[in-house]
Amino acid sequence: MEKMFKSLDEQLEILKSKGLIIEDETHAKEILLRENYFFINGYRVLLMNSYSDRSFIIGATFRELYGIFLFDRQIRNILFKNLMIIENNLKSVISYQLSKKYGYRDKDYLNHKNFTSDKSKSRRVKDVIEKMKRQIRINGTHHMATMHYINNYGYIPLWVLVKVLSFGIVCELYSILKPEDQVSIADIFNVNTNYLENFLPILSNYRNLCAHEDIVYEHRTEKGILNTPYHQKLNIPIMDNEYIYGKNDIFSVLIILKYLLREDDFRMMMKELEYEIEKLDGIVNSIPIEKILDRMGISTNYMELVDL
Repeated sequence: MEKMFKSLDEQLEILKSKGLIIEDETHAKEILLRENYFFINGYRVLLMNSYSDRSFIIGATFRELYGIFLFDRQIRNILFKNLMIIENNLKSVISYQLSKKYGYRDKDYLNHKNFTSDKSKSRRVKDVIEKMKRQIRINGTHHMATMHYINNYGYIPLWVLVKVLSFGIVCELYSILKPEDQVSIADIFNVNTNYLENFLPILSNYRNLCAHEDIVYEHRTEKGILNTPYHQKLNIPIMDNEYIYGKNDIFSVLIILKYLLREDDFRMMMKELEYEIEKLDGIVNSIPIEKILDRMGISTNYMELVDL
C-alpha cells in the first residue's frame, strides 16, 4: 500500500487514534515539523501494548515519546565522542607501531609480507591493502594533509594516511597483522589480542550508527563480545547458557570502553550516562525505568562497572 503525505494535524490524529495523549498540540506539531514524525515514531516500541497490538499503553504521552527520542540522541552523543577517542587512539598506536617496524613510505608499510601469513586470511590481506591504496589514490588529490605529502615527498606516511581511513578499515587492518604486531598493539591497551580483535568490529558498528544518527539505545549487533570477568562480577543473569546483558547491546559497548578508555574518561562517560537515565526516569511515568534499561540491555547495577 502506498504511503501518502500526512499533514502535521493528520500525524497528530494518527498518534491520538492509537491512544497517545497529546498534552500540547501546538508544541507537538512544532516538534514533529522539526524532528520528523517518522524518526520520533521509531521510538514508540517501549510505549506500545505489544507488537501485535500497536496501540499505546494507557497513560502514554507525547512528552514521554519525545523524551525517549531525546534520550537516545544524548546517549548517541555520549557514545560517539568516546568512540572517537578510541578510534583516534587506535589509529595513532597502529601507525606508530607499524611505521617504527616497517617504515614510513606506503610502498614499505603496505608490503604484503608485513601481514599475517595465515592462508585463510590471504584474500582479506589483499582486500585491505587495496582499500588503503585506494584511499591514497583518492585522497592524494582531495585531502589537504595527504596532498601535502604526495606533492612534496611523493608518499603518504601511515600516521597521515590513518586520518582518512575509516574506523572499519583500521579494524580490518588490525585483523590482518602478524600475531606479534597484534600483541604489541593490544599490550598498549592492556588487553589480549582475542579481546581486541573481537571488540573492534562491534565498536565500528556502533560508531557508524552514532555518526548516521540511527536508533542506538536498543541496537543489537549480529556478533557478540566474548565473556569477560566483568559479566561475572556484575552478576549478570544467564539464560540458555548465555549472559542476557552485555553481549551485543549498549552494555557490551560500555564493557569494551571499560577496557579501552582511560579511567577518568570512562568514569566521566558513565556519570553522563547515569544523568541521562535519571533524567528520563523523571519524564517517563507510564513504564518503569527498568523496562527501558532492559530494552537497552543494561543491568540495573550498571554503575558498579565504574569501580570494578
